[in-house]
Amino acid sequence: MSEKLKVLITGLNGVVGQVLRPVLEERYTISALSRSGVDGLPAERVFKANIADIDSLRPAFEGIDVVLNLAADGGLGSDAGMNAGWDSMLNNNIIGAYNVLEVAKQAGISRVILASSGATSNGYELEEPYKSLVATEDVEIPESWEMVNEFSEPKPISLYGVTKLFGEDIGRYYALTTDLSVINLRISSCGPIDKAGPGRGQANWSSHRDLQQLTIKIIEAPADLKFDIFWATSNNRKLFRDNAHAKDVLGYAPQDGVR
Repeated sequence: MSEKLKVLITGLNGVVGQVLRPVLEERYTISALSRSGVDGLPAERVFKANIADIDSLRPAFEGIDVVLNLAADGGLGSDAGMNAGWDSMLNNNIIGAYNVLEVAKQAGISRVILASSGATSNGYELEEPYKSLVATEDVEIPESWEMVNEFSEPKPISLYGVTKLFGEDIGRYYALTTDLSVINLRISSCGPIDKAGPGRGQANWSSHRDLQQLTIKIIEAPADLKFDIFWATSNNRKLFRDNAHAKDVLGYAPQDGVR
């Protein structure tokens, strides 16, 4: 029997980390890096560090195969949501993303998966037909619409979205200039309760098991997949964040969706 992949996860205590933890812990040997530590893992696989302090990260990366970087400020898991303070987002989302990639490169790690966000494209929801697709009130839905895929023009309307676009671009830089494979996972509407919320959740929802499946497929994707971006969405009737690319490249097969 082949040895389990060793996967280091930053931000495991967050909403997405808690969604992913059960299946990743069952399938891989996971380690965790965070400021405050993580319960339920052997002490030798729990690392306390500040993601903005590059030297503090190095011990956690030794012997690791894949890094899943969920650590961030802003978004669903933050107290201030997408209005988190700039200094915190600078340290966690920008400096932190660079530090993770740089230490991974130096440690000879094969793949880094960066948690990106639907916030990279939230500006589409200010325009029709997407405005109607995310409306909380009962409005007429068009028969068809143009999908927003991974290569559509980014439209952030928050600094949080801007920081996530930085992560995607610095990931591209490392994939092009080093041996690292860097995959960006644009996590859509996925909360602690495994149910689509009203309005935009009806269009953008990702169920827990669909996000789990897609993350595993990215971790285990062939080594020659050097760089890519994938939307994490379920098959919702109002879907416009296009998951077709993940289906084509990875064989992603969503099991859920809001009909």
